[in-house]
Amino acid sequence: MVVKITGQQIEACGMVLFAKNYREKDKLVKIFTETHGKRMFFVRRAHQKNNPLNPAIQPFTEANYIMDLRPDGLSFLNSVKDVHPFFTIQKDIFISAYATYILNLVDVAIEDNQPDPALYGFTKQALSLLNETRDAEVITSIFEIELLQRFGIAINWRKCAICGATQGKFDYSDSFHGILCENDWHRDERRSHFDSRAVHFLRVFSAISYNQINQIKLSEETKTDIRQVIDSLYEDYVGIHLKSKKFIDQMKNWETVLKPDLKKND
Repeated sequence: MVVKITGQQIEACGMVLFAKNYREKDKLVKIFTETHGKRMFFVRRAHQKNNPLNPAIQPFTEANYIMDLRPDGLSFLNSVKDVHPFFTIQKDIFISAYATYILNLVDVAIEDNQPDPALYGFTKQALSLLNETRDAEVITSIFEIELLQRFGIAINWRKCAICGATQGKFDYSDSFHGILCENDWHRDERRSHFDSRAVHFLRVFSAISYNQINQIKLSEETKTDIRQVIDSLYEDYVGIHLKSKKFIDQMKNWETVLKPDLKKND
């Protein structure tokens, strides 16, 4: 994305992280820009229906923003063009739950005002795939594993931390900050005892690109095992507790309750 600077105005591509009401008529909108990082913007009269900025400050929206960036305090949006809503995400409560969680992770993973074009592109890919109704659980799991690096967590998923083996069954070892092959499990009696198939797919997720996602087909059981491993890693190493993640967990419980009823209706 080319950044144009004219006087105090800067044009940059960005996506809405979240928006909240401010006073009676205004809003605060946090936007992750491709070239200037995360910024909080003050939008005057945001609740007026004829406000031209309204389409561009809705959740799950990407646009080119013409903005007045301030080094301290709130910045301002002057105008907008090329607005691209992620319509499917906006309309589906289940898909939007995963998208919200991904955007929340971005917000806590990097500091404000720090450019991260690579993360911007990765986030856009994730939202685009969600918008195409691809497997939300797989997309989110890949995002979480890749994002660990932004939290300063470097896990060796590539090979056994002791012998360097790359084939066979593996488990995760906190003591060795990576995976151990089955032949070396005895070296760490306190290893995680994760499901070996789940660890296999986490190794894949750590090296795969979203362009290869069509190659991954997982059973519900395997996705549950993967979720348990990722949740454990985030609890032990990252220690964040996001409301959007709790909502996803609640949704999974809804599915457990609803599935028997759905089968009866088939």
